[in-house]
Amino acid sequence: MKAILLRYTGGPSALEYVEVPTPRPGEGEVLVKADTIGVSMPEVLVRRGTYAWMPLLPAIPGIELSGTVVEQGTTVTEPALGQPVFVSARDLPVRAGCYAEYIAVPAHAARPLPRECELEAAACLSNYQVAFHVLHTAARGRGGTRSRSQRGRQLALIAGMRVIGVAGSDAKTRAVIGLGAQHAINHRDEDVVARVLEVTQGCGVDLILDPIGGKDFARNFAMLAPLGMVVSYGRLDGPPDADLLPAMRANSARSPAVRFFTIHSFDDRPDIRAATMQVLLEHLAAHRIRPLIHDRLPLAEAARAHQLLESGQVIGKLLLKP
Repeated sequence: MKAILLRYTGGPSALEYVEVPTPRPGEGEVLVKADTIGVSMPEVLVRRGTYAWMPLLPAIPGIELSGTVVEQGTTVTEPALGQPVFVSARDLPVRAGCYAEYIAVPAHAARPLPRECELEAAACLSNYQVAFHVLHTAARGRGGTRSRSQRGRQLALIAGMRVIGVAGSDAKTRAVIGLGAQHAINHRDEDVVARVLEVTQGCGVDLILDPIGGKDFARNFAMLAPLGMVVSYGRLDGPPDADLLPAMRANSARSPAVRFFTIHSFDDRPDIRAATMQVLLEHLAAHRIRPLIHDRLPLAEAARAHQLLESGQVIGKLLLKP
C-alpha cells in the first residue's frame, strides 16, 4: 500500500510518499480501507518533533481517517465487513498511523458511522472532539463565547451560546459569519478588546477559547465578564505569557479564571471519548455540524498540505485522498 513515512523530524519534505506492506488485522482487529484522511496540527507538531506524545520513528503520521472495514481478524463480528467507520488515533496505543491507504486497528477503535454521515465529513471529527470538550468540559457550560476555532463556534451555536469569532483576514471573518456567529473581528486591523467590549455593551464575555497563546494572551482577561473564564488549548504563537498574575490582578473585579486544556486529559477514559463521539456523530448525522472543507489533496501531496496548514491561509479543514 501507499503511505506517508516520517523517518526523521523536520520540514514538510520529511514526509515521504512510499510503498509499505499492507497490514493484516490480528485477533480483535479490523482492517480499514481509507476513504478520507484529515490533516491536523498534531501531525505538524509530530513532523517538527515538538509533540509531547511523539510516536517512535520511523512512523506513519496521522490521527484520523474515515473509511470502510474490508477485513476482520479472528473473534471479530462487529463492525461488519463493508461498514463505514471513523478511526481516531486517540483510541490507539500510538498517536499515528492514519496517513495510509489501509490501517489495522482494534475493532472498538473503528467507530461505525450512521447511514446519514458522509465519509468525507466524518474525517473532520478530531477537531470537533477537542471543541466539544473545550466548551462542555473545560468550560463547564458557560454562556457567551469568543472563539478562534471554527468547530468551537459551530458547537457553541448548537448549545445556544452567542458567539464572537476572531480571525486574521477578511476572508476568514466572512467564513465565521457564514457559520452563524453573531459577530466576527479581524484581529489584524481591529482592536479586539475594544470591539468585544463594544458588542457586549461593556459587559464582556463569559468564555474565551484561545488556541493561540503567545505574548498577547494576557489581554484576554480584559474581555471577560464577571466570573468569566479563558480556556487555553493551543500555542500557535508560542506559550502564553510566563506571568499571568499581573493581568489577572488588574482585572480582579471580574474574578477571572484560566484553564489550560488538553484532550490528553482523557487518554485513560475511553468511556468519555466514546460518549463524546456518540454525541458528535448524532450532530453530524442530523447536519447540525457542517465541516468547512478548505481543500482535498492526494495522499502523495501530504507535504504540500502541511505547507498550506502552516501558512495560516487555510479556512476550514484540509483533507487527503488515498
